Amino acid sequence: MSGRFDSRHPLIGLMDEFHRLGGRLKSAFAEARRGVDLGESEMLVLTAVVEGERAPTVSQIGRSLGQPRQIVQRAANALVAAGLIETAPNPDHKRAPLLTATAVGTALKRQADARAAAIAEALSAGLDLDAACRLSDGLRAFRQQLEAQLRAGGADAARPKGDT
Repeated sequence: MSGRFDSRHPLIGLMDEFHRLGGRLKSAFAEARRGVDLGESEMLVLTAVVEGERAPTVSQIGRSLGQPRQIVQRAANALVAAGLIETAPNPDHKRAPLLTATAVGTALKRQADARAAAIAEALSAGLDLDAACRLSDGLRAFRQQLEAQLRAGGADAARPKGDT
């Protein structure tokens, strides 16, 4: 790491850069979301449902996004009311239904993706897209390592030593 705060722990620097980059990208891609008339929370939940490897629950989406379950639930309720997602029985949990995308929800997500792709194309001039791919792959692998460590150690893995 190089910069003004070289004494910071690398994970703190990573978190800072992640938030700064996220803010810049969120601003740049806001137009894609506006084109489908969904709020940020609704778009995040729709993306999690449409792009998920399997149908998620509200709690799973909340954990994945680092969002409170209640916020995800409100967004999911709005998406159900709009006919963009549906709930399905969850064989693993009676009270936590699975969320699945409707054809309309998937089409709306693809419409937003097309707008986002146009924005990305306009932004990409002069950027090292190979580096972006490597960074994305690296972040995914790092997130998976972190998730595995947190699962193995539970909440204790994220608690500083000496705290009770």
